[in-house]
Amino acid sequence: MTVERNVLDTYASMCAATDLPNTVSLPLDEVQALMLSCLRGTPLEGLTEQNRGLLQQGKMLRSRLALRLGLAQGIDPRTLIHASAAIEVIHAASLLHDDVIDGGLLRRGVPSFWREKGVAGAVLLGDMLLVKGLSLVGEVEDGRLTNALVRFAGEVCQGEAEQELIYRHRESTWEDCVRLARLKTGALFAFAGLAAAGTEPERQTAFTEAGYELGTAYQLADDLLDAVGDASQLGKTLGTDQARHKVTAVSFLPAGHDPRSKIEALCQQARARLSPWPKAQSAWDEYVQLDFNPSARDVFEKQG
Repeated sequence: MTVERNVLDTYASMCAATDLPNTVSLPLDEVQALMLSCLRGTPLEGLTEQNRGLLQQGKMLRSRLALRLGLAQGIDPRTLIHASAAIEVIHAASLLHDDVIDGGLLRRGVPSFWREKGVAGAVLLGDMLLVKGLSLVGEVEDGRLTNALVRFAGEVCQGEAEQELIYRHRESTWEDCVRLARLKTGALFAFAGLAAAGTEPERQTAFTEAGYELGTAYQLADDLLDAVGDASQLGKTLGTDQARHKVTAVSFLPAGHDPRSKIEALCQQARARLSPWPKAQSAWDEYVQLDFNPSARDVFEKQG
């Protein structure tokens, strides 16, 4: 499908000429350890070992963004690790709920949690992980980031609720689609940017908006995958968006909208926002080449 190949080309060209002689080692092991600690000391602790796809095996794109940008700005690694773990735990909670809503049977290559533990179990554990994720950022910098994460997590919930309760089975616009993508997926990327920005207001604004734009682009690309991807390759159930009449980028292909142009514009805008901070922009390029592009390339090349 031409548009999917064009999306891949967009990703691949974003930082193709960037030289990355000194890449930063990311403390991903520490992030995962903190994620797994969320249920430690409770009778639910064993669930993470029994269901490794629950808090492990993800691409961790949001936390990788926070870590690369934040370390380049000299942000306290403990703050970045807690913020990253919080993002990933909340993202995992949203996936538990998504699979229930969409009837998804496969997640990260294993049966969806609700298939083994039931709908009620998946909803309740998702609720618990949401609260645990929020609590993680309260443990650093006197809880400076807590209110912000509550707001961004609320945007994720708002986007999902609007898509389900307002926009299904009704005529919507391309602008509606992009706005929903910004809420649903852009919000946690935005928090990753905010966490990496420290306390400087101008930097906070720029990093947050760059995160929004990247996350929105990622969601628009993911919309395409739901229509044309291979579930066995991607490790998750596909085709549920169209079956449930959700508003996604695919909905507007017949109307002549090319997601490639929007994705490209969002990615370019995001990078340009970081130009006042050369170290941050270099870290962004590193993130795109080492973390974001490989994920996109792996996905789209499998589509042929």
